[in-house]
Amino acid sequence: MSGTLSPPVRWTPPGVFVALALTLAVGWLVVTVDGGRLFSQPTIVSLLHVAAGLGLVAVGQTLVVVGGSLDLSVAYTVSLSTLVAAEAMAGDDGALLPAIALTLAVSAAIGLVNGLLVTLARINPFIATVGVGLLLKGYLDNGYDGPAGKTAPVLVQGLGYQRVGPVPLAFLLLLAVAAAAWFVLARTRFGHHLIAVGGDPEVARLSGVRTGRVLVTAHVLCALCAGLAGVYLAGRLGAGAPRVGTEGLYDLESIAAVVLGGTALAGGRGGVVGTVGGVLLLASIDAVFNQLDVDVFFKQVIRGVIIIAAVAVYARRAMRKAS
Repeated sequence: MSGTLSPPVRWTPPGVFVALALTLAVGWLVVTVDGGRLFSQPTIVSLLHVAAGLGLVAVGQTLVVVGGSLDLSVAYTVSLSTLVAAEAMAGDDGALLPAIALTLAVSAAIGLVNGLLVTLARINPFIATVGVGLLLKGYLDNGYDGPAGKTAPVLVQGLGYQRVGPVPLAFLLLLAVAAAAWFVLARTRFGHHLIAVGGDPEVARLSGVRTGRVLVTAHVLCALCAGLAGVYLAGRLGAGAPRVGTEGLYDLESIAAVVLGGTALAGGRGGVVGTVGGVLLLASIDAVFNQLDVDVFFKQVIRGVIIIAAVAVYARRAMRKAS
């Protein structure tokens, strides 16, 4: 039983960090030749802010993907969370903590619904989470025409724009959340059970793991991370934004970061360290393209090529190990 429940949780491929270093080196050279400055403080701050929002969502996505599931409702959860936070705060610093608590409670409820649909109703995670996402989309489209609410000034000044040197507080929050998720996966019974469920749900069940409870918990944690990203974006924008999650492509981008970080989409293998590397890689590509004023369509094409190449490399590596 101990062999089944203790897979190699520390496995993190170094490839994403090599790709990150190469991207920054080549990007710096190209931007310098073009007459720009890639490593200026404004560019670094902007890069880390992009990484903070996406990273919070991607860390939560890692947990469900490791468990063999998926959450495609995160973009709408992020959007709804900005609105709940901003409307509950209504510009009042005194309402900050209750508003954050309410936002996380709403997010957790969405994650609970996702988890129950996947485990009790036995609906495919893709279908279940897309369905929940569409329900949220309908509510957002019908209830909001644009920004709503007003974020508490202390949140705007702190989480939205405060920095320690060139490092935004939001990025430090991402590192703290990623460290907590790493600890959960590597050092707790729940983490071992989650990886076991992702590796082989039937074997995990026969070993005494409550697979349903594990997956529901993973979905709740994922939604909480999306809710936290929504709180950050509300602080960044100063108001709730009903389409910020979908415009930021947080659903597909978070999955891309997870895959680039080496987590297997089939579940049972991966971790948040690689995911953070994937997030930084995507944010660095954005920073380089923004410096070069690259067309948005071309930017998405390059991202797609990078993701496909990464998946191909990991698939070949897995085939070699299997043989």
